[in-house]
Amino acid sequence: MYNRILIANRGEIALRVIRACREMGIQSIAVYSEADKDSMHVRLADEAFCIGPARSADSYLRIDQIISAAEVGGADAIHPGYGFLSENAHFNEVCRSCKIDFIGPMPEAMEKLGDKNTARSIAIASGVPVVPGSDGLIESDAEAIRVAKEIGYPVLIKATAGGGGKGMRVASNESMLSTALQQARNEAQAAFGNGGVYLEHYVEKPRHIEVQVIADHHGNVLHLHERDCSVQRRHQKLIEEAPSFTLAPERRKAICDAAIRMIRGASYTNAGTVEFIVDQQDNFYFIEVNARIQVEHPVTEMVTGIDLIKEQILVASGQKFTRTQEQIPCIGAAIECRINAENPDKNFQPNPGKITSMFAPGGFGVRFDSHAYSGYTVPPNYDSMIGKLIVHRPTREEAIITMRRALLELQVEGISTTAAFHRRVLEHPEFIAGRCDTKFVDRELINA
Repeated sequence: MYNRILIANRGEIALRVIRACREMGIQSIAVYSEADKDSMHVRLADEAFCIGPARSADSYLRIDQIISAAEVGGADAIHPGYGFLSENAHFNEVCRSCKIDFIGPMPEAMEKLGDKNTARSIAIASGVPVVPGSDGLIESDAEAIRVAKEIGYPVLIKATAGGGGKGMRVASNESMLSTALQQARNEAQAAFGNGGVYLEHYVEKPRHIEVQVIADHHGNVLHLHERDCSVQRRHQKLIEEAPSFTLAPERRKAICDAAIRMIRGASYTNAGTVEFIVDQQDNFYFIEVNARIQVEHPVTEMVTGIDLIKEQILVASGQKFTRTQEQIPCIGAAIECRINAENPDKNFQPNPGKITSMFAPGGFGVRFDSHAYSGYTVPPNYDSMIGKLIVHRPTREEAIITMRRALLELQVEGISTTAAFHRRVLEHPEFIAGRCDTKFVDRELINA
């Protein structure tokens, strides 16, 4: 087992890893930018190193600075969290070449799955359903027109690299296709340094279902059930649930089995998430694999009782699973709301600044993961999320009621947050009935 782990991240996920390390008797090393010197993860780590100015490119994305901090701090392993370098295969390789374990998959699996077109090929070879689309990258407008006629409009143009909705466009007809292709390529090139795109048939009103998986180095692959992440805005998740309220038992088993086939086909180890879209007839199709821990992992922890960060550390250190698939429960219902420093009344404009007062909700079944506190200044340089509010109750109906109560209790003064918007979502009849698709928020709450 490791003695010291460096967390190559910031904010609530860095704090989450520090807490797991402390409970396992492992010392934690934090890294931070000049903008994060007062962050809670810096205060609670056993040791902390400043790695550069506020700009991510000068700090959290500086592989040399992070490796230097790990070597000076005597780290045995690095946990990348999510975002930043968490899915960077080169960083993964550098860690291992410096005799520092990377708490995640091997670089080869990460590299394969980081390219959506390659991942799609692995899915097909593994018998995992994919949306009808191009066999590979689209090289010309003429090829795009031919493929679109074969699979049918509307079509979705997707960047082969990256994520977060960047490099994605929908074309409803041939006249829109060329312009949408160029826009997608330009955006992907600017965001990821890779302008490659491919085509898929556009599934209208899909639900977004993902399966949490974990694989050890001894050939064991387990799923920890599924999450519903359909409540989104501009491809960014807002609210997540476990388990999915809409899947019938046979569909649930089929999608979880498909996720395991995908992970085996990619020779993947450690924690990861296999993402799917589900159409209105309950057919599911592979989207991508996130080769890291995800923001919404707490809802899975709540329904299974399994600490995913600790499991990541145990797997990376070479330990074998002590559980079988049948020993992973799914008890009750959990919901997570991402609390962002944004103003929903001004098109979700980021609202960084000083939190003059903050009261975190509590009570039975309530968990609040956050690095923020009264007097903390939210920097303008990073993602606007300041915390995750999670509830776990015996039924989904009770979880909704508890989440509404917890959102009312959450008090953050000095900045705007998305808490009141989440209350609107949880009071909407379509959400209560479990009839949300990925366009629900835009259709019912923003553009209504």
